[in-house]
Amino acid sequence: MRNLKNWVACLLGATCTLNLSAQQENSYIHEQSDGYEWPTDKEVLAKLDKWQDQKFGVLFHWGLYSQAGKVESWSICSEDWITRDMDSYVDYKKWYWGLMDSFNPTDFNPEQWADVMQDAGMKYMLFTTKHHDGFCMFDSKYSDFSIAKGPFAADPRKDVARHVFDAFRKKGFMMGCYFSKPDWHYEYYWSPYYATPNRSINYKKERHPDWWKNYQQFTYNQMNELMTNYGSFDILWLDGGWETGDDVGLNELLAKVRTSTQPGLISVDRTIRGKNENYQTPERSIPAKQMNHPWESCITLSDNWGWVPGSVFKSANRVVSILTEITAKGGCLVLGVGPTPQGVIEPEVAERLHEIGEWLRGNGKAIYNTRTTPDYNDGNVWFTADKDGETIYAVYVLNDGDTLPRSVEWRGNVPIGKMTMLKGNKRVKYVCKDGKVTVTLPEGLKNEPVAFCFKLRK
Repeated sequence: MRNLKNWVACLLGATCTLNLSAQQENSYIHEQSDGYEWPTDKEVLAKLDKWQDQKFGVLFHWGLYSQAGKVESWSICSEDWITRDMDSYVDYKKWYWGLMDSFNPTDFNPEQWADVMQDAGMKYMLFTTKHHDGFCMFDSKYSDFSIAKGPFAADPRKDVARHVFDAFRKKGFMMGCYFSKPDWHYEYYWSPYYATPNRSINYKKERHPDWWKNYQQFTYNQMNELMTNYGSFDILWLDGGWETGDDVGLNELLAKVRTSTQPGLISVDRTIRGKNENYQTPERSIPAKQMNHPWESCITLSDNWGWVPGSVFKSANRVVSILTEITAKGGCLVLGVGPTPQGVIEPEVAERLHEIGEWLRGNGKAIYNTRTTPDYNDGNVWFTADKDGETIYAVYVLNDGDTLPRSVEWRGNVPIGKMTMLKGNKRVKYVCKDGKVTVTLPEGLKNEPVAFCFKLRK
């Protein structure tokens, strides 16, 4: 997803307080779009409101890059920030395309994926049906470059996207379909007649309008295929912001499916400000200030979106802290998880996600179904509000290596009446003096973020 140094200017423009570092080959970052346009469709607005209640989701990157243990498909993009382990770009690209002949995830277990993510406390999902390399994780009738046409073709689960979506629908997740508008494998996007100098089309539209028209039709056909043949969706999440949804007929598609198969479908035409970017998606970052329109930070559990051997994963406390800050600022968190080449969630990931879920089972009221409150932060304490307009939640977060103090302090949001810890519903003692609230913590608490519940003094 470009080198962090090269995007400093863009990220400064988005004014982010949290920048999560990544390996160079994995560090293309989508900046936050400038401004937000509210949709006017009442069904879309209602679905956005429901989505904002969910707060925590998962984004799966799974494809040829998983077979290679590489980071998504960026290694075949010929830009000078890319690193490869072959000297010849031509040979590398042939090798990468050839991974289709060995990608055979015989342990593919979408039910395990859904179990693990439900245990983690996640409420919505996004699955990568096609990344920029064009390799389809669904059985597209418009392309033979698909998992359903390689060694996995004989498996009854060859249409893997269908099985992933079905497994999560059965557990009540809100459903999201990730789709890349650019397709580097398609001959009318990266024409074999020319070299491929960067991520964009490698020809001039004015000279080859028929090629461009073919690309537009092909991409529309595949989006339509997913939106009409793969069940109900809540979100269509379009990546590759150097091409717009307008380029591939998104307006026509939404008009069609919102009145038939996908009423109220949330459109996320990433970084393309306008009526088809129904929520914003700052990547690997958290906006500096609270924003009261729909938005989502997409952040990885490790340093990578897809599966890479030897990855180091964020601690449970770190993820909870990130989720808490995002929630207090009005957003949702979608956490990037990469299934293995064999098609399962590895045990270390499952264990880390279980720890996050354990915290949410005790403290989730401070996260789910909440909305923002004007005084939303003081130091390590973040505040959210119940929809009843009367109840405030305060979450004291921990950085890695920190330990819980004996007392927690903040200014503003002065309580009245009793205050309880959400986990265990334990009443805690507090004092208010000169606008400062000091809460005494019980002894013997687990070293993890703590959440409190109270009514606000008016």
